[in-house]
Amino acid sequence: MAASKPSPTDSWDSTLPGPPSRNNFGSADLSPSGLFAFASGSSVSVVDSRSLQLVSTIPLPPPPGALSPFVTSVRWIPLPLPRDLLSSEPSASHLLLAVADRHGRVALVDFHLRSVVVWLNPSSDPKLGIQDLCWVQARHDSHVLASLSGSSFLSLYTTTSSDGVFWKYDAGTEILSCLRRDPYDSRHFCVLGLKGFLLSIRVLGDTENDVVIQEMQIKTDFSELLRLEREAATNGNSSSSSPASAAFPLYFARFAFSPHWKNILFVTFPRELLVFDLQYETALSTTPLPRGCAKFMDVLPDPNKELLYCAHVDGRLSIWRRKEGEQVHVMCTVEELMPSIGMSIPSPSAMAVLLSQSDSTMQTISKLHSDGISSVDFDSPFDFYDQNLLVSKSTFISLSDDGKIWKWVLSAEEVEDALKNASDLDISTEGTKASPPGAIHKKDSLDLEDGLVVAPTNQIISHTSSSSLGNSDLSFKISLAGQLQLLSSTVSTLAVPSPSLTATLARGGNIPAAAVPLVALGTQNGTIDVVDVSTNAVAASTSVHGGVVRGLRWLGNSRLVSFSYSQVNDKSRGYINKLVVTCLRSGLNKPFRDLQKPERTPIRALRTSSSGRYLLILFRDAPVEVWAMTKHPVMLRSLALPFTVVEWTLPAVPRPGQGGPPKQFLSSSEGGTASATASADSRLLIDISAEAVGSDGSNEETVESFAFALVNGALGVFEVQGRRIRDFRPKWPSTSFVPSDGLVTAMAYRLPHVVMGDRSGNIRWWDVTTGQSSAFNSHRDGIRRIKFSPVVAGDRSRGRVAVLFNDNTFSVFDLDSPDPVAQSLLQPQIPGTLVLELDWLPLRTDKNDPLVLCIAGADSTFRLVEVIVNEKKVGFVPQSKSVKERFRPMPMYSPILLPVPHALALRMILQLGVKPSWFNTCSTTLEKRPHLIRGMASSSKDLRSYMIHLPPLGDPVVPEMLLKILEPYRKEGCLLDDERAKLYADVVKKGCAARFAFAAAVFGETSEAIFWLQLPQAIRHLTNKLMKRSSQKTPSPALASGTDEASMPSKISSSGLSASEAKKIDSMCDGSLRLMAFEREELWTRANERLPWHEKLEGEDCIQKQVHELISVGNLEAAVSLLLSSAPDSPYFYPNALRAVALSSAVSKSLLDLALKVVAANMVRTDSSLSGTHLLCAVGRHQEACSQLQDSGRWTDAATLAATHLEGSDYARVLQRWADHVLHAEHNVWRYCIILDFNTV
Repeated sequence: MAASKPSPTDSWDSTLPGPPSRNNFGSADLSPSGLFAFASGSSVSVVDSRSLQLVSTIPLPPPPGALSPFVTSVRWIPLPLPRDLLSSEPSASHLLLAVADRHGRVALVDFHLRSVVVWLNPSSDPKLGIQDLCWVQARHDSHVLASLSGSSFLSLYTTTSSDGVFWKYDAGTEILSCLRRDPYDSRHFCVLGLKGFLLSIRVLGDTENDVVIQEMQIKTDFSELLRLEREAATNGNSSSSSPASAAFPLYFARFAFSPHWKNILFVTFPRELLVFDLQYETALSTTPLPRGCAKFMDVLPDPNKELLYCAHVDGRLSIWRRKEGEQVHVMCTVEELMPSIGMSIPSPSAMAVLLSQSDSTMQTISKLHSDGISSVDFDSPFDFYDQNLLVSKSTFISLSDDGKIWKWVLSAEEVEDALKNASDLDISTEGTKASPPGAIHKKDSLDLEDGLVVAPTNQIISHTSSSSLGNSDLSFKISLAGQLQLLSSTVSTLAVPSPSLTATLARGGNIPAAAVPLVALGTQNGTIDVVDVSTNAVAASTSVHGGVVRGLRWLGNSRLVSFSYSQVNDKSRGYINKLVVTCLRSGLNKPFRDLQKPERTPIRALRTSSSGRYLLILFRDAPVEVWAMTKHPVMLRSLALPFTVVEWTLPAVPRPGQGGPPKQFLSSSEGGTASATASADSRLLIDISAEAVGSDGSNEETVESFAFALVNGALGVFEVQGRRIRDFRPKWPSTSFVPSDGLVTAMAYRLPHVVMGDRSGNIRWWDVTTGQSSAFNSHRDGIRRIKFSPVVAGDRSRGRVAVLFNDNTFSVFDLDSPDPVAQSLLQPQIPGTLVLELDWLPLRTDKNDPLVLCIAGADSTFRLVEVIVNEKKVGFVPQSKSVKERFRPMPMYSPILLPVPHALALRMILQLGVKPSWFNTCSTTLEKRPHLIRGMASSSKDLRSYMIHLPPLGDPVVPEMLLKILEPYRKEGCLLDDERAKLYADVVKKGCAARFAFAAAVFGETSEAIFWLQLPQAIRHLTNKLMKRSSQKTPSPALASGTDEASMPSKISSSGLSASEAKKIDSMCDGSLRLMAFEREELWTRANERLPWHEKLEGEDCIQKQVHELISVGNLEAAVSLLLSSAPDSPYFYPNALRAVALSSAVSKSLLDLALKVVAANMVRTDSSLSGTHLLCAVGRHQEACSQLQDSGRWTDAATLAATHLEGSDYARVLQRWADHVLHAEHNVWRYCIILDFNTV
């Protein structure tokens, strides 16, 4: 079956978000699949982080009877791509967003439906705004959402029932700041407060009794926070119930779990960086803020290397390295995330900085499975680097309050001098290509033979070496990889181009020139943003004014005129008016009408003719100036009349079948027809056109007219021809048309109709050729703006207008209908959003094209609203089908956005193995790089030929069906980008495990990807054990020498493994792979490496935990020495003495005698929770000790103890119970599979 071609509008949204602000609390989240969600105003926007293109913007519905509050937190649900294809409707549960706002509401938003699925907390309380959200997996089939509301409230929501909150916690006077989930245990998360309060919570179910909490305190200096609280209380701004980010927007307390070490937290306060050990409940190190650096804003650990990235409030990023053997970090360098070049003044602020997990996972796959041959793209200067020097690459997404989204790539490279010092070792390694004992090698990498292939060890050493990171010097280089410009500030005005009447007459045709699909937006920071509505993106952003852009108009299709003003502070209290012409082709801003002295009144508005030749400048209580907008603008004259509103006529409306110059339509709203008048009007326009167009086709004498209303209610129409301005002498209304109850405040003019609105809500229209007129009351507030809808040949009605009222709502009226009020749209169209400006999008060319309104909202958004017109009633629909998307600047590489069946088809194809040439398309990007992937796909031949081999089981037509389903996406080039397609070309030759890992990483399933990366090593480990077991059945002198793994515990000295062994093991366990460490060498090494961190800690609780660690790694001598060091008056002395005697008996007779001498004078008085375990170890009952550790929840400790002392079935039972716990309690099926794979049955 073949899929229909994906419509471009499927991924297009009709809302362009404004910039984020401090009111959004810097809320942003980057999913493992690469979707970047952030809050701006009352909306949530999603951006594809690979191509930096806006995917969708979802406004959050407002509370009843209120405006939409600011969105303050967003969080992607951590669900994988659903595999259930039997459901009636394709599930999009993997694209659910948890969204919270300033009024304390929490909702789940379906990204595909672009609507709220369920409200978890629909109540609205501005005092209890949401500070942060975090997902926790309580059971294998359900997730729990944790939220911080107000200043001190923590709530847990269940999504499987309608009960909502099932657990609450009040921290009292503490001010809670952020939530983070433990990467090692999906049930565990922590909460941090601004004063150092730390809450550790484990959720075991969805009832109140299933929540286990532990309170801790991090010692930090919060005197600055106390000062801010006193200042707020003095100013009357009580912050007792407000969220932390609302009360103290520039005081940040953030933390992150270490991806390399369990129970380790990295914590940042404004002036401190701490490493906190949850197990010891104490800080291992504290580093003050370096001099010259701005305050900390966030901390981001590198998933692959032991590097820390700290974001600062000034938009900089500091890079920190861990000292070898310690949990102390040293700052290496500081990089700019907000370049000062080209920035406006004041400089924008950084709202959020995020690290891409998907790119880090792909980097791990690349290091383990790439060929090590660098393909250089000569079109890209950033590709020139030495692959041998590259240590790591990290991708960052930063968000600033000027509407910019930045994508940065940070490269860490070894310094060449440090590399040369180890050149001899590298040469010897390359020559031998040594691999670990028992490694499985593939016969030929080019035969595309399927199988579980272990990557050669020399590749791992050359790319991933933790020792090289610790010993060699690193240099860091950051590069800007992309930027997405959204609206730069709150929109203050809006302008759409109109078809040029001058261009029409010059060509001699009767159809106006098509308007460009651009909308200009003036903003409050003085920037003009030009939006391309066909792609829903900002095409250009130009800083023009130093203040608010108060007026903006198009001059034709390529120039803009705008104005701003500022009041001087001297005694005159005058105004400095600034007028600027902006050329969109050249990007130049040219001021005109520059006066040396301030003026008495400011500019009130600008009005430009449809051709762009003439400009009216309206002042407050001053004459109107008429300008000719030539290359050098010239003022024609000044009109000293008390104008209230002035509007130029719109271009003529063509009649169907008309071959000459344009004829204007005439509609009689009073029921009569005026065909004779229309013919006379057409003859009048023909005469004007003949006069305007010379023999050479020039249009220098084009006549354009504008209508106006005066303060006394008088109306009029003036014509402008060249430098002459004359009265049009229209036919006046037959009845009095002077408003008696209000001034005319809005007007629209399109020959022959003038439509007016006043401050009482009355709408009047007048035919300037026949004098016919009519009026009705809209029963609304005063009218601010009236806009005629675009009309094309064949339209039934030519009198539709959009009316913007003073209460920031709008309606659409059909003046040709018998009852315009009854046929209008009066209810609020965008609930919770105030409309600041509106205009019609003049892109209609056919009567079947929809009417589209451009709307600038008070929530800083720009929207396109489609107005559906039928014979019965006018309606609206704010959806993306209003304007079809013409193109995207580049394909959007997000397979996770595909429909679920198509996404599963792509995943299956990647897993089965498809030739890399299948990804080649006709896109210009791949044509420019033909050397990356050889060959070109063709849909005319059998698509099964692109599979590396057909599966041995099942129908061979299945792969062809999958490829046909994906063919439309492949032609569009939106499956994989060049970088990932190149990586897949390397991975596809490395066996099915590598392909499965790549497919999982593409769809953001990091845990599964790590599982597939570890699987070959686990199988190799199991194979080695089976081979050793079979060889043990036939004893030999070589085996009797004690070289097997069973003899290893007896060889462990008091200091643990040697440094060379530790480095060798650690080089095979890079970054995120440590999440699934399973080999006993890895467990021993990592446990030994933690020991020095706690040597300087004081207190009896720390001593007890240190003893436990020493016993776990088999260092009994140090454990006995530490136990005997307790003071005689300590309450822990007698339990320590008892354990010391028992442990010393297992070491040596002399140590036992020493322990007995100490214990002889004392008696056991108390006990400890771990004493039973230690005593069991002393008498050799390690199996029972492991069971006790597992019963108390110390699963890793039990595995370490078993790896040290147990063998055979005893060791297997410990690991089997661990695996069952990981599956049923921690819900990590991939870690469960890894533990089972290497366990000996």
